[in-house]
Amino acid sequence: MTEIPNSINFKEITIGYSKKFTVKITSKMLEDFATLSGDYNPLHMDSEYAEKTQFKKQVCHGMLLTSFFSRLIGMYIPGKNALYFSQTVNFRSPCFVEDIVTVTGEVTEKRDTTKMITVKTEIHNQNNICLVNGIGKVLVRD
Repeated sequence: MTEIPNSINFKEITIGYSKKFTVKITSKMLEDFATLSGDYNPLHMDSEYAEKTQFKKQVCHGMLLTSFFSRLIGMYIPGKNALYFSQTVNFRSPCFVEDIVTVTGEVTEKRDTTKMITVKTEIHNQNNICLVNGIGKVLVRD
């Protein structure tokens, strides 16, 4: 990736500041994530097995999806000045191979005393169904 992270500082961040990006979920992503995480659950890795479940096809690892929050914070909100402090995660709906997901973040709170921002984080699929949401806390280093 040759993209350069944003470099906004704490003073430049405003309530309502938001960024989003899209990603197409591929089988290779699931394979790479399984290699990194060690999670080879057949629901994620075996299409024949997954077809026999209530989902009828392979389900993307939930933590693979949430890893895009790291990109959101580290590259966009605020970018290079970020130090991720915490992240809540609510898994709402399954994600499947070939889904196109939109990852969104919006600053909802800003604490001058701690230089901490609160970011509402969400991931929706191409049908605008919420797959994952939560709240990120980010220390902004200047």
